[in-house]
Amino acid sequence: MLTVYIMWAFENPKIYEKIESVRSRSLDALNNKSRIQMPLRPARSETILPFKDHPPKLGLSQKSGQARLLHDLASIELQAMELGLRSLLEYPEAPEGFKEELLDLTLSESRHLEMCLIEIENLGHKWGDWPISCGLWETVSSSDSLLDRIALVHRYLEGSGLDAGEVLLRRLHGVDAVGVQKAVKIITSEEVGHVLFGSEWYRKICQNENILDSENDFIRRMNRFRHKLPKRINPIVHDVRVQAGFTEVEIQYLEDLRDSFFSQSPALSPLNK
Repeated sequence: MLTVYIMWAFENPKIYEKIESVRSRSLDALNNKSRIQMPLRPARSETILPFKDHPPKLGLSQKSGQARLLHDLASIELQAMELGLRSLLEYPEAPEGFKEELLDLTLSESRHLEMCLIEIENLGHKWGDWPISCGLWETVSSSDSLLDRIALVHRYLEGSGLDAGEVLLRRLHGVDAVGVQKAVKIITSEEVGHVLFGSEWYRKICQNENILDSENDFIRRMNRFRHKLPKRINPIVHDVRVQAGFTEVEIQYLEDLRDSFFSQSPALSPLNK
Protein backbone atom coordinates (compact mmCIF):
# COMPACT_ATOMS: atom_id res chain seq x y z
CA MET A 1 0.00 0.00 0.00
CA LEU A 2 2.87 2.37 0.79
CA THR A 3 4.32 1.83 -2.69
CA VAL A 4 0.94 2.58 -4.27
CA TYR A 5 0.69 5.92 -2.46
CA ILE A 6 4.24 6.95 -3.38
CA MET A 7 3.89 5.93 -7.03
CA TRP A 8 0.71 8.01 -7.32
CA ALA A 9 3.00 11.04 -7.67
CA PHE A 10 4.22 9.57 -10.96
CA GLU A 11 0.96 8.01 -12.15
CA ASN A 12 -1.35 11.00 -11.59
CA PRO A 13 -1.25 13.40 -14.58
CA LYS A 14 -2.88 16.31 -12.70
CA ILE A 15 -0.08 18.68 -11.83
CA TYR A 16 -1.42 20.23 -8.62
CA GLU A 17 -2.40 16.82 -7.26
CA LYS A 18 1.07 15.59 -8.19
CA ILE A 19 2.65 18.41 -6.17
CA GLU A 20 0.44 17.62 -3.17
CA SER A 21 1.26 13.93 -3.43
CA VAL A 22 5.00 14.61 -3.40
CA ARG A 23 4.64 16.85 -0.36
CA SER A 24 2.31 14.60 1.61
CA ARG A 25 4.22 11.35 0.94
CA SER A 26 7.77 12.70 0.98
CA LEU A 27 8.63 11.20 4.38
CA ASP A 28 7.42 7.82 3.16
CA ALA A 29 9.85 8.11 0.26
CA LEU A 30 12.65 9.08 2.64
CA ASN A 31 11.99 6.08 4.88
CA ASN A 32 11.53 3.63 2.01
CA LYS A 33 13.89 0.64 2.40
CA SER A 34 13.47 -1.20 -0.91
CA ARG A 35 14.18 -0.17 -4.48
CA ILE A 36 11.01 0.69 -6.40
CA GLN A 37 10.70 0.24 -10.17
CA MET A 38 10.06 3.48 -12.03
CA PRO A 39 7.73 4.04 -15.01
CA LEU A 40 9.30 4.74 -18.39
CA ARG A 41 7.71 8.19 -18.21
CA PRO A 42 5.62 9.91 -15.52
CA ALA A 43 1.99 10.53 -16.39
CA ARG A 44 1.10 13.71 -18.27
CA SER A 45 -2.19 15.01 -19.63
CA GLU A 46 -0.40 17.66 -21.70
CA THR A 47 0.98 17.25 -25.23
CA ILE A 48 4.54 15.88 -25.14
CA LEU A 49 6.79 16.78 -28.06
CA PRO A 50 10.55 16.84 -28.72
CA PHE A 51 12.04 20.31 -28.28
CA LYS A 52 12.54 20.71 -32.02
CA ASP A 53 8.79 20.35 -32.61
CA HIS A 54 7.70 22.97 -30.07
CA PRO A 55 6.01 26.03 -31.62
CA PRO A 56 7.97 29.27 -32.06
CA LYS A 57 8.11 31.58 -29.08
CA LEU A 58 6.74 35.07 -28.74
CA GLY A 59 8.82 37.98 -27.49
CA LEU A 60 9.05 38.65 -23.77
CA SER A 61 7.45 42.06 -24.20
CA GLN A 62 4.17 40.15 -24.66
CA LYS A 63 2.42 38.47 -21.74
CA SER A 64 2.01 35.32 -23.81
CA GLY A 65 5.77 35.24 -24.35
CA GLN A 66 6.37 35.61 -20.62
CA ALA A 67 3.85 32.87 -19.85
CA ARG A 68 5.49 30.58 -22.40
CA LEU A 69 8.89 31.13 -20.77
CA LEU A 70 7.44 30.19 -17.38
CA HIS A 71 5.66 27.20 -18.93
CA ASP A 72 8.97 25.87 -20.23
CA LEU A 73 10.55 26.53 -16.83
CA ALA A 74 7.64 24.79 -15.07
CA SER A 75 8.18 21.70 -17.22
CA ILE A 76 11.81 21.61 -16.07
CA GLU A 77 10.88 22.14 -12.40
CA LEU A 78 8.24 19.41 -12.64
CA GLN A 79 10.81 16.93 -13.89
CA ALA A 80 13.33 18.07 -11.27
CA MET A 81 10.75 17.42 -8.54
CA GLU A 82 9.96 13.98 -9.93
CA LEU A 83 13.64 13.12 -10.38
CA GLY A 84 14.30 13.97 -6.72
CA LEU A 85 11.52 11.62 -5.64
CA ARG A 86 12.76 9.02 -8.11
CA SER A 87 16.26 9.02 -6.63
CA LEU A 88 14.87 8.58 -3.11
CA LEU A 89 13.01 5.49 -4.32
CA GLU A 90 15.77 4.03 -6.50
CA TYR A 91 18.64 4.44 -4.02
CA PRO A 92 17.28 3.48 -0.59
CA GLU A 93 20.83 2.42 0.36
CA ALA A 94 22.20 5.97 -0.14
CA PRO A 95 23.65 7.75 2.91
CA GLU A 96 20.97 9.10 5.23
CA GLY A 97 22.41 12.63 5.05
CA PHE A 98 22.20 12.53 1.26
CA LYS A 99 18.58 11.39 1.33
CA GLU A 100 17.57 14.01 3.89
CA GLU A 101 19.11 16.81 1.82
CA LEU A 102 17.60 15.39 -1.36
CA LEU A 103 14.17 15.41 0.28
CA ASP A 104 14.55 19.12 1.10
CA LEU A 105 15.70 19.78 -2.45
CA THR A 106 12.71 17.90 -3.90
CA LEU A 107 10.28 19.95 -1.81
CA SER A 108 12.09 23.10 -2.95
CA GLU A 109 11.53 22.06 -6.57
CA SER A 110 7.82 21.65 -5.80
CA ARG A 111 7.72 25.25 -4.57
CA HIS A 112 9.52 26.44 -7.70
CA LEU A 113 6.99 24.59 -9.84
CA GLU A 114 4.02 26.02 -7.97
CA MET A 115 5.47 29.52 -8.27
CA CYS A 116 5.70 29.15 -12.05
CA LEU A 117 2.15 27.81 -12.31
CA ILE A 118 0.74 30.71 -10.30
CA GLU A 119 2.54 33.30 -12.43
CA ILE A 120 1.41 31.58 -15.65
CA GLU A 121 -2.18 31.95 -14.44
CA ASN A 122 -1.57 35.56 -13.42
CA LEU A 123 -0.58 36.20 -17.03
CA GLY A 124 -3.90 34.82 -18.30
CA HIS A 125 -2.70 31.38 -19.33
CA LYS A 126 -2.71 27.91 -17.83
CA TRP A 127 -0.55 24.81 -17.59
CA GLY A 128 -0.92 22.82 -20.81
CA ASP A 129 -1.36 25.80 -23.13
CA TRP A 130 1.89 24.71 -24.83
CA PRO A 131 3.57 21.35 -25.44
CA ILE A 132 6.04 20.05 -22.88
CA SER A 133 8.97 17.62 -22.87
CA CYS A 134 10.12 14.77 -20.65
CA GLY A 135 13.70 15.04 -21.88
CA LEU A 136 15.26 15.38 -18.42
CA TRP A 137 13.48 12.29 -17.07
CA GLU A 138 14.54 10.35 -20.16
CA THR A 139 18.20 11.32 -19.66
CA VAL A 140 18.47 9.06 -16.62
CA SER A 141 18.09 5.30 -16.36
CA SER A 142 17.27 2.74 -13.70
CA SER A 143 20.68 1.22 -14.46
CA ASP A 144 22.48 4.40 -13.30
CA SER A 145 24.67 4.17 -10.23
CA LEU A 146 24.15 6.79 -7.53
CA LEU A 147 27.23 8.67 -8.77
CA ASP A 148 25.86 8.54 -12.31
CA ARG A 149 22.60 10.04 -11.14
CA ILE A 150 24.26 12.84 -9.17
CA ALA A 151 26.51 13.68 -12.13
CA LEU A 152 23.65 13.70 -14.63
CA VAL A 153 20.89 15.38 -12.64
CA HIS A 154 22.47 17.61 -10.05
CA ARG A 155 25.69 18.56 -11.78
CA TYR A 156 24.88 18.52 -15.50
CA LEU A 157 21.13 19.14 -15.85
CA GLU A 158 20.67 21.45 -12.87
CA GLY A 159 24.10 22.96 -13.45
CA SER A 160 23.06 23.88 -16.99
CA GLY A 161 19.99 25.50 -15.45
CA LEU A 162 22.27 27.93 -13.62
CA ASP A 163 23.69 29.13 -16.93
CA ALA A 164 20.21 29.36 -18.47
CA GLY A 165 18.90 31.29 -15.46
CA GLU A 166 21.48 34.02 -15.95
CA VAL A 167 20.47 34.30 -19.61
CA LEU A 168 16.79 34.55 -18.67
CA LEU A 169 17.45 37.31 -16.16
CA ARG A 170 19.30 39.32 -18.81
CA ARG A 171 16.47 38.80 -21.30
CA LEU A 172 13.93 39.97 -18.72
CA HIS A 173 15.88 43.10 -17.84
CA GLY A 174 13.85 46.15 -18.76
CA VAL A 175 10.73 44.09 -19.50
CA ASP A 176 7.51 44.94 -17.65
CA ALA A 177 7.25 41.54 -15.96
CA VAL A 178 7.66 41.96 -12.20
CA GLY A 179 6.13 38.62 -11.24
CA VAL A 180 8.12 36.72 -13.84
CA GLN A 181 11.38 38.40 -12.84
CA LYS A 182 10.76 37.63 -9.18
CA ALA A 183 10.07 33.95 -9.88
CA VAL A 184 13.14 33.53 -12.10
CA LYS A 185 15.38 35.33 -9.57
CA ILE A 186 14.23 33.13 -6.70
CA ILE A 187 14.60 29.93 -8.70
CA THR A 188 18.02 30.86 -10.10
CA SER A 189 19.31 31.83 -6.65
CA GLU A 190 18.08 28.67 -4.92
CA GLU A 191 19.28 26.39 -7.72
CA VAL A 192 22.87 27.30 -6.80
CA GLY A 193 22.35 25.40 -3.54
CA HIS A 194 20.78 22.48 -5.39
CA VAL A 195 23.83 22.13 -7.62
CA LEU A 196 26.21 22.60 -4.69
CA PHE A 197 24.42 19.68 -3.02
CA GLY A 198 25.36 17.58 -6.05
CA SER A 199 28.98 18.76 -6.11
CA GLU A 200 29.54 18.10 -2.41
CA TRP A 201 27.89 14.70 -2.36
CA TYR A 202 29.64 13.67 -5.56
CA ARG A 203 32.97 14.13 -3.80
CA LYS A 204 31.80 12.51 -0.56
CA ILE A 205 30.58 9.41 -2.36
CA CYS A 206 33.76 9.26 -4.44
CA GLN A 207 35.67 9.19 -1.15
CA ASN A 208 33.37 6.49 0.21
CA GLU A 209 34.06 4.40 -2.91
CA ASN A 210 37.83 5.05 -2.76
CA ILE A 211 37.78 7.12 -5.97
CA LEU A 212 40.73 9.42 -5.36
CA ASP A 213 40.34 11.82 -8.29
CA SER A 214 36.74 13.05 -8.39
CA GLU A 215 37.51 15.61 -11.13
CA ASN A 216 38.67 13.01 -13.62
CA ASP A 217 35.94 10.63 -12.54
CA PHE A 218 33.33 13.30 -13.31
CA ILE A 219 34.84 13.94 -16.75
CA ARG A 220 35.07 10.23 -17.61
CA ARG A 221 31.52 9.69 -16.43
CA MET A 222 30.14 12.59 -18.47
CA ASN A 223 32.00 11.39 -21.57
CA ARG A 224 30.37 7.99 -21.12
CA PHE A 225 26.92 9.62 -21.10
CA ARG A 226 27.67 12.22 -23.73
CA HIS A 227 25.52 10.54 -26.37
CA LYS A 228 22.34 11.13 -24.34
CA LEU A 229 23.02 14.52 -22.76
CA PRO A 230 20.57 17.29 -23.68
CA LYS A 231 22.68 19.74 -25.68
CA ARG A 232 23.13 23.02 -23.83
CA ILE A 233 24.78 26.01 -25.52
CA ASN A 234 24.28 28.81 -23.00
CA PRO A 235 27.63 30.31 -21.94
CA ILE A 236 29.04 28.75 -18.78
CA VAL A 237 28.68 31.33 -15.99
CA HIS A 238 32.05 30.86 -14.31
CA ASP A 239 31.48 32.58 -10.96
CA VAL A 240 28.11 30.89 -10.40
CA ARG A 241 29.60 27.50 -11.25
CA VAL A 242 32.34 28.08 -8.68
CA GLN A 243 29.68 28.93 -6.08
CA ALA A 244 27.98 25.66 -6.99
CA GLY A 245 31.12 23.65 -6.25
CA PHE A 246 32.70 23.15 -9.67
CA THR A 247 36.48 23.14 -9.94
CA GLU A 248 38.43 24.97 -12.64
CA VAL A 249 39.16 21.65 -14.35
CA GLU A 250 35.46 20.73 -14.41
CA ILE A 251 34.43 24.16 -15.67
CA GLN A 252 36.96 23.97 -18.50
CA TYR A 253 35.62 20.54 -19.44
CA LEU A 254 32.05 21.88 -19.57
CA GLU A 255 33.16 24.85 -21.68
CA ASP A 256 34.87 22.47 -24.12
CA LEU A 257 31.76 20.28 -24.17
CA ARG A 258 29.59 23.32 -24.90
CA ASP A 259 31.90 24.38 -27.74
CA SER A 260 31.63 20.92 -29.28
CA PHE A 261 27.85 21.27 -29.48
CA PHE A 262 28.17 24.14 -31.94
CA SER A 263 29.54 21.78 -34.57
CA GLN A 264 26.56 19.44 -34.18
CA SER A 265 22.81 19.79 -34.68
CA PRO A 266 21.82 19.91 -31.03
CA ALA A 267 18.42 19.07 -29.63
CA LEU A 268 18.13 22.25 -27.61
CA SER A 269 16.33 22.56 -24.33
CA PRO A 270 13.41 25.05 -24.38
CA LEU A 271 15.43 27.61 -22.43
CA ASN A 272 18.20 27.59 -25.03
CA LYS A 273 15.94 28.80 -27.80
